[in-house]
Amino acid sequence: MSTDKQQLLRFLPTSREEMEARGWDALDIILVSGDAYVDHPAFGVSIIGRVLEHAGYRVGVIAQPDWKTPESLRIMGPPRLGWGVTGGNIDSIVNVYTVGRRFRKDDAYSEDGQAGKRPPNAEVIYSQLCHQAYKGLPVVQGGIGASMRRVAHFDYFLDRMRPSILADSKADILCFGMGERTMPEIFRRIAAHEPLRGIRGTAVLLKEKESCDFDTASALELPSYEDHLTNRFALMESTKLVESQMNALNAQRLFQRHGKRILVVEPPAEPLTTEELDSMHTLPFAMRPHFRYRKRIPAFETVQYSIMAVRGCPGGCAFCGLVTHQGRQVMSRSKESILAEARSFAEDPNFKGTISDIGGAAGNIYASCSDREFCEKCRRVSCLFPTQCPHYHCDGLALTDLLRKVSAIPRVKHVYINSGIRLELALKQKEFLRELIRHHVSGHLKVAPEHLDDRVLKLMRKSPASEFYEFMRLFEEESRAAGKEQYLIPLLISNFPGCDAKAMKVVDDFLNEHHWSLQQVQDYIPLPMTMGCAMYYCGIAPDGTPIPVNRGLAARRDQIEVLKKRRTGPDKGAYFKRKKHRP
Repeated sequence: MSTDKQQLLRFLPTSREEMEARGWDALDIILVSGDAYVDHPAFGVSIIGRVLEHAGYRVGVIAQPDWKTPESLRIMGPPRLGWGVTGGNIDSIVNVYTVGRRFRKDDAYSEDGQAGKRPPNAEVIYSQLCHQAYKGLPVVQGGIGASMRRVAHFDYFLDRMRPSILADSKADILCFGMGERTMPEIFRRIAAHEPLRGIRGTAVLLKEKESCDFDTASALELPSYEDHLTNRFALMESTKLVESQMNALNAQRLFQRHGKRILVVEPPAEPLTTEELDSMHTLPFAMRPHFRYRKRIPAFETVQYSIMAVRGCPGGCAFCGLVTHQGRQVMSRSKESILAEARSFAEDPNFKGTISDIGGAAGNIYASCSDREFCEKCRRVSCLFPTQCPHYHCDGLALTDLLRKVSAIPRVKHVYINSGIRLELALKQKEFLRELIRHHVSGHLKVAPEHLDDRVLKLMRKSPASEFYEFMRLFEEESRAAGKEQYLIPLLISNFPGCDAKAMKVVDDFLNEHHWSLQQVQDYIPLPMTMGCAMYYCGIAPDGTPIPVNRGLAARRDQIEVLKKRRTGPDKGAYFKRKKHRP
């Protein structure tokens, strides 16, 4: 086989030429993505593409099509079964707009970081484009943007309530969550001409006649879309109910009225087991961007020599959409799977010896375990807040052993943890913390106190500030003992609901006292379907207590300036460096 043909076969087809190299005259499924096509397990469309390929389907990818014409989706002909549509790894609206509702100047998921390659609300635009390209073919919508908009939600960028994204996109079904279980089942049913109802991890917007026949006793009812338009506090009620049904082990079906139609949201799909997660990582990913790209893709450079070790997040932070998409149950890959990936890096002639990260939602939740029998009854939104669940265990010992074994692989010179560290866990993981600070910090370590006022931290569902101060003390002590000059990179957020001038002064005083400068400011963006968004829109805490909320740039500017005035460099990451005291 020629080298050229080998290259054509290395990726899922993106052109007729690549289809012909495989001897295919048609595809079963075409996936449309707002990201550049990087065939790597850190990119959602590539995971789903490879999982569907493994299930026996002929799958193609159209990455960042011209959204102004349906011709851009006709390049490989009509798919036999249907389309899969995603806005990309990051919510497409957040990807396009800044918190100030201005266009971003770059896009890490596009070639050369070029902005403008995807539309805002890409899931809706692409779905409509699929219907225009070939009428009558099913459209399946997925990705984090769809997950966070599966029910009626507040759109910060439009500053108004919106219905389920299905109402605008006209997609046939929405897949929420990671999709490895759900997507093969959806297309199996499409191929078998079976109804797309009752699939875990999906939402469908029923037609009027189907809505009349729907058994409302079989599900919990959310406030209707019309309720949200007339009653501001309906969003808080809706968010609480959605959060109570995010545990895949005990969630119930939900429904929500949209006029004469009913939106049905099935329980989340169960997370993959360790064996299934390991198996997914053995699929034939090319582990690089598609060969048509001639320039760098910044998001790939970040993950090229990093290892995704876990799925899910136990935190349930009020500002974060990760639990909405990945779920609260933490699933870890086996040590053998991770070591195999690390060895593959060492065999890569371009590998320089540094593994930039072994992590996921956080850098110290690997090998978390919970009592499944208890979890089957649990409706907590967080395993860690307001206190750590006694049935959730994460001592850090397995991760410590893993880091040492990866470090021992020939050609591996450095193994770093660049995923944020959960402070409340790290303070209990003494051996891991010592190992981390002495051997696995690249000079800077990310931590996420998010704020330093305890009232705001409670609203965020974060641990009290005292834990950050204690972590900072231990970090500095251990760094000195190791003879290393190392810095923390704490992420702090301005303008979170409930944060007033007095609360922000706590942050300001800390930065003044410790002489810290920063390179990037982080102003709060209300993400759909999060508790923080409900608090922002309703102006109340989850218990109904009124809280101050800054809306509009004029009201938000003072808190932004508290962080921005210490900004010393270009936006290259949430980076704080403690200045040395002057004599």
